[in-house]
Amino acid sequence: MTQSDEKLLLRTLKGETLARPPVWLMRQAGRYLPEYRKLRAEADGFLDLCFTPDLAVEITLQPIRRYGFDAAILFSDILVVPHALGQKVWFEEGVGPRLEAIETAAGLDRLSKKGLHEALAPVYETVRRLRTSLPEKVALIGFAGAPWTVASYMLEGGSSKDFAAGKRWAYGAPGDFRRLIDLLVDATGDYLIAQIDAGAEAVQIFDSWAGVWPEAAFREWCLEPAKALTTRLRRERPEVPVILFPRGAGLLYRDFARETGAQALGLDT
Repeated sequence: MTQSDEKLLLRTLKGETLARPPVWLMRQAGRYLPEYRKLRAEADGFLDLCFTPDLAVEITLQPIRRYGFDAAILFSDILVVPHALGQKVWFEEGVGPRLEAIETAAGLDRLSKKGLHEALAPVYETVRRLRTSLPEKVALIGFAGAPWTVASYMLEGGSSKDFAAGKRWAYGAPGDFRRLIDLLVDATGDYLIAQIDAGAEAVQIFDSWAGVWPEAAFREWCLEPAKALTTRLRRERPEVPVILFPRGAGLLYRDFARETGAQALGLDT
């Protein structure tokens, strides 16, 4: 393959200046597509879509067929990791994700990486199938949620406007909160490496709720975990670029760019 034959996204992530930027959209596969809504109505539930390779492959491919994007992002959800760690996760129509909230240190003790890869095997199979199904010039992006954002759902029991439970743990029980963040750094690293080994050509880590913290806490619970993950990924799978998305980081985006070692950052408006 000549350099000009390489996929636009991967060339851009290597630092090349191209005639046009590669185009893909966050949530490009999903409910705005009628073909997605049809599949969603036929499935047993949202997690059934994520854990059934035939369905997840089809949903990932739908926007590529319709719009010809330069990259496909794996159809899945950031909450498959808590599910794989042993936490009960489900999705309620009209409500969104729900989890059996962790309320005590004993709840943390029940989490385990032991069955992580077995639980996530359908996701890896989806990635493998996508690599043989996507058009030749379309890159495949794997992804996971950042430790803090995933932890917020695990502690709140779902979406939150004030993140009271997460902040209560961080400030009131920092040792236990650190234990959860460290577990998620470890499990997320394992998960992303397995996605890469299955065929993901770039990976993105979404910290959707990074912007809720003041600077010192942001560094501790968002920047440092992102740096640890990026360092591991670049050490163990150096050929695969890492994209970070610390939504709401504001002026701290500069520190993220300088300190984490990621090849690219996602920017919010």
